[in-house]
Amino acid sequence: MLLDFFYHLRARQLPVSVQEYLALLDALRKGLMPLSLDQFYYLARLILIKDETLYDRFDQAFGQFYELHQRSLPKDKEIPLDWLIKQFQKQLSAEEKAAIEKHGWDKLMELFKERLQEQQERHAGGNKWIGTGGSSPFGHGGYHPEGIRVGGPSAGNRTAVKVWEEREFRDYDDQQELGTRNFKMALRRLRRFAREGQETELDLPNTIRATARNAGLLDLQMMAERQNKVKVLMLLDVGGSMDDHIAQVEELFSAARSEFKHLDVYYFHNCLYESVWQQNSRRGNERIETWDLLRRYNEDWRVIFVGDATMSPYEILHPGGSVEHYNKETGATWLQRVLDHWPKTIWLNPEPRAGWEYRQSIAIIKNIFHDHMYPLTGAGLEEGMHYLSK
Repeated sequence: MLLDFFYHLRARQLPVSVQEYLALLDALRKGLMPLSLDQFYYLARLILIKDETLYDRFDQAFGQFYELHQRSLPKDKEIPLDWLIKQFQKQLSAEEKAAIEKHGWDKLMELFKERLQEQQERHAGGNKWIGTGGSSPFGHGGYHPEGIRVGGPSAGNRTAVKVWEEREFRDYDDQQELGTRNFKMALRRLRRFAREGQETELDLPNTIRATARNAGLLDLQMMAERQNKVKVLMLLDVGGSMDDHIAQVEELFSAARSEFKHLDVYYFHNCLYESVWQQNSRRGNERIETWDLLRRYNEDWRVIFVGDATMSPYEILHPGGSVEHYNKETGATWLQRVLDHWPKTIWLNPEPRAGWEYRQSIAIIKNIFHDHMYPLTGAGLEEGMHYLSK
């Protein structure tokens, strides 16, 4: 919004330089005064306007800009996105980050409700209100070890336990070929061949025997083609921290498409809950109940979860812990239902195995899966396929 303000002034023939604009940003970043509308007006005029004869023109331009954006603000209790536009990002030392208090799930939710009722203006750089660039547990662009991200992109810390925004994920590409050979070789360990379909292959031993019985006259014998009878249900984590592993997961997805005739794929985000989906572009209105999967696929299917298992422990262990919606039952409950229904289930993790011990959520899911979590490498995939093929 400040960049729009800068161009708005320039369009009104006010000689505002880039250097002066950067000085205004620096003053805001250092918190020289509270961010009320009146104080911002005086600060902007002081820094941007050097000629007193231009004050009237500045007042008119400021008023026009205010009216333009005032009309776009919602009248209900939703937080205006303009409050949450990231102007700067507060940098904290490791010691400062360690000193920030974690509130716990119940207190965090209660504090969030209070802020929604109390807050009336935009905030930035603080540690209490919903805003940007600070150490508050609410907002975006800053840092808090256990917060709710609202209205903007992640700062890269990936510590939010809830996200208040509509996010769009894209489907994994199942046409990737480069680099899939090792995955294909590992997946081939999960095979159970049977002959089915039309008789399309020459049965050489029986052809020889039939020809001999027929006094040397050729008697061709055909047989049905051998097909891999194994059935695989794949559940893919998508979005968030999984964006770092898109290429690797797409290679696995492509290899699985070519190796398994019976392969069904569904998506989830972070942890499995009461519904899944097959197209990320339609996940908002074309969801499939997880109970339907349990009824549709019998215990003959092999189930492969693919995800980094990197999330808040609340998402696994707490009702309502999902980062995107309120889940009545815990993620752990749904994962256990899957394991009870499909005894042959594994979790493939694209995160390096050496880092698993540092993520509490990975340890929790690994324990739920009775240690049947394997790294998404050639060797890890072979381990997983060996277990599923037993």
